[in-house]
Amino acid sequence: MKYLLLKIAVAAYLCIAFLSNGFAQSPLKVGVAGLTHDHVNWIMNRQKEADIEIVGIAEPNEQLAKRYIERYNLDKAIWYRSLDEMLEKTKPEAVCAFNSIYEHLEVVEKCAPLGIHVMVEKPLAVSMEHAEKMKALADKHQIHLLTNYETTWYATNHAIHSIVKEKDSIGDLRKIVIHDGHKGPAEIGCSREFLQWLTDPVMNGGGAIIDFGCYGANLATWLMNNEKPESVMAITQQIKPAVYPKVDDEATIILTYPRAQVIIQASWNWPISRKDIQVYGQKGYVFGDNATALRIRADEKQSEKQLKIDPLDKPYNDPFSYLSGVIRGIVKVKPTDLSSLENNIMVVQILDAARQSAQTGQVVYLK
Repeated sequence: MKYLLLKIAVAAYLCIAFLSNGFAQSPLKVGVAGLTHDHVNWIMNRQKEADIEIVGIAEPNEQLAKRYIERYNLDKAIWYRSLDEMLEKTKPEAVCAFNSIYEHLEVVEKCAPLGIHVMVEKPLAVSMEHAEKMKALADKHQIHLLTNYETTWYATNHAIHSIVKEKDSIGDLRKIVIHDGHKGPAEIGCSREFLQWLTDPVMNGGGAIIDFGCYGANLATWLMNNEKPESVMAITQQIKPAVYPKVDDEATIILTYPRAQVIIQASWNWPISRKDIQVYGQKGYVFGDNATALRIRADEKQSEKQLKIDPLDKPYNDPFSYLSGVIRGIVKVKPTDLSSLENNIMVVQILDAARQSAQTGQVVYLK
């Protein structure tokens, strides 16, 4: 256990030397599909980095496009009204989708036949019907289809994963509790364009149950090594129907496995923003309070230890370095990885079952 803690303190997810050396290549040519997801600011704020180059932006809303062009001092020539035109004129190596979840399928339908890799913002798809079509296209045209979550780049989550996989650490998993959310997208000041589809049951697939439930489903699937849960049960509420009349703003999802249980608490009603996780084993527990703060108690005879985890090393420190590494062949995506297609197909299956359970009041059995 001491050796494990030392490894975590030094680095939660070491990037070996040849990766760093091999990463100095020409920047990846990236196209941006849509500007209606406020997470698009993430990629816009990375222009000073040398690993990617935004070669084109596809956004039909001219006023929205102008707003981003002015905010980030972009060349107006890289803006196109349609994805088809942007792909034809700029020929990107990859496209990052920052539009509604419903539109992810269309992005893959247009990119995959051209051999263009795709990374979408979480979750992968609005439904299993869409997810299966996207997977079929990715497999047929042999493209990478990745899903980005903020919590994928939390050093604490990778430290927790290492602890769980380490023999004689906290024992076999018994319970995982994951909390994700904030006061609500309207309350925290999300843009009008983002709110229009984020609070639409078709374009987003639901409210908090999708927006934040996907984080927990992603992490649980990862920690459970892509094992399918035996059952899914969910409860949703509209605590603020005047603000969110069409979708839920509060959701709890319970996943059962043969010897473990996962509780996912997704909310647009937390008094403060939070993305944290609690993992309990047979002998002890480990908590990730945020991206770098970890607490661990190996067993009842030991006191709790608080650790500060160093940020992840490039290219594992953010989605765009990772995307570049994957396409350049520096990073190999395993089926169990957080960004993998296999993991995120399972996430969509869990979310579909959760919606069904919340609507019917019944437990949904997946096995």
